[in-house]
Amino acid sequence: MDSESSELIAKRYRLLRELGRGGMGVVWEGRDTLLNRPCAIKEVVLPDGLPKAERDRMLVRTAREARTAAKLNHPSVVAIYDVVEEDGRPWIIMELVPAPSVEQVVAASGALPVREAADVGRQVLSALRAAHELGVLHRDVKPANILLTGEGRAVLTDFGIATAEGDSSLTSTGMVTGSPSFLAPERVRAAEAGPASDLWSLGATLYATMLGRSPFERGEPMATLNALLNEEPDYRRIPPAMHPVLKGLLRKEPEERLTAEQADELLAAIGATRPAHADQHVPDKKPGRSGRTLIAAVTAAVVVVAAGTITYLRASAPPEVARKQVAHAAATSPMPSPPATTQAPTPTVSATPTPTPTRTRPPVRAYVSRDGWTIRRPIGWRGALNESFTEWTRRDRAGHLGVEAVYAKLDPHQLLRDAEEVFRQNGAEVRNLGRRTVMHHGTKAVEWEFTWTAGEGAPWAAPGTRYREVRRALAVGDTAYILSWTFDETQWRRNTRLMRQVIGSFTVGA
Repeated sequence: MDSESSELIAKRYRLLRELGRGGMGVVWEGRDTLLNRPCAIKEVVLPDGLPKAERDRMLVRTAREARTAAKLNHPSVVAIYDVVEEDGRPWIIMELVPAPSVEQVVAASGALPVREAADVGRQVLSALRAAHELGVLHRDVKPANILLTGEGRAVLTDFGIATAEGDSSLTSTGMVTGSPSFLAPERVRAAEAGPASDLWSLGATLYATMLGRSPFERGEPMATLNALLNEEPDYRRIPPAMHPVLKGLLRKEPEERLTAEQADELLAAIGATRPAHADQHVPDKKPGRSGRTLIAAVTAAVVVVAAGTITYLRASAPPEVARKQVAHAAATSPMPSPPATTQAPTPTVSATPTPTPTRTRPPVRAYVSRDGWTIRRPIGWRGALNESFTEWTRRDRAGHLGVEAVYAKLDPHQLLRDAEEVFRQNGAEVRNLGRRTVMHHGTKAVEWEFTWTAGEGAPWAAPGTRYREVRRALAVGDTAYILSWTFDETQWRRNTRLMRQVIGSFTVGA
């Protein structure tokens, strides 16, 4: 949507672009034209087929609940600025938080370290306690609704189905709202829900930070709900330090659960332990999913569903449309610059042999994607995962690795030519160092080497820095892959060996 011609809501809030959508609405990146500040705008969209009277009731209730949630003033709650009506529907104006969700962080980089998970739990718990004191229930606590900033701030989002305690209107239609695998048993049984229901969901969320899923997820709604009611979680792969708080929060009966105060004490005790002690019990770590690195903040921030600036492709996209989309995507990274940090010095290896051989830590670790491809990515780089683009950035912004999957049959030569064209259109001062055809594990690939200068507002790169980059494009079946390795030109030569190790390790399938 063009920002100049986009719609104004309530003659004040401009819709810029869609960030994500869920069962009860669409979230837009927006701008408050009166105060000239960014915001997030939730457009409430009701299920099709509802009778008019029921639609009216739900819209009135949604507006009332949003106004109730707007009373919350807490650093771990996304602030609600305004609730307005347009086209007979409520629109909720919210704070725009520049961070990915916990769900995305865990999907990209693996389980949170135990102490960090405990810290996230305490922040969310603090937010819930503040809400409960006002009589507001969240009703949909889950990893996708918790944003995690680069500074470690956890922010609870989407009070869109929150309701004032004692308000029975939410269940008057017989509908059960919320995500099935994180629902409390009493809500499935249509019993009265209270603050303890949110605490159950927090427990399931903390479990998911360890294993990437709810303890009751079974892949099918009815099986999941049956597990909620009749099965106990499997704690064998959960670090023992987390057992007491999880077992206390995930009791089937609300009155038997830990109180918020008790849960906070247990989480605080975990945070007070030494890091080695707290994290040493994590078993069965998959390659590439340990040593979690925090995803860099998204340039156009998210509220419910994080969305990068890259355009992702669907298998149904016409080849010409897909080619133009990926050309734009190829010249823009979806994530912004992470904070600059001081890089650890490279250990100096003595030329004098030692009598006892020492084990050298490899500079890379295998990463296995959910789509079946594998790459050995550099250890210690910040990782980020989007729908079709996975990337890692060195903490000082000197280096960057990207893997993009393009779900269409496209010519690798054309993909790289389009990328070069977009780079030049964006004034990146491209200097072409040549293209060549290479063999990649038996598949013919095209490789493009070039240098470019980062401008202001570059997603991850340091403005003014001259970078050197190699892009390798190859097609495997119905999918094209673009691998990119970028480094500060002054550090390029000393990292070419690492580049060959990383790029050469990329494989698809078994």
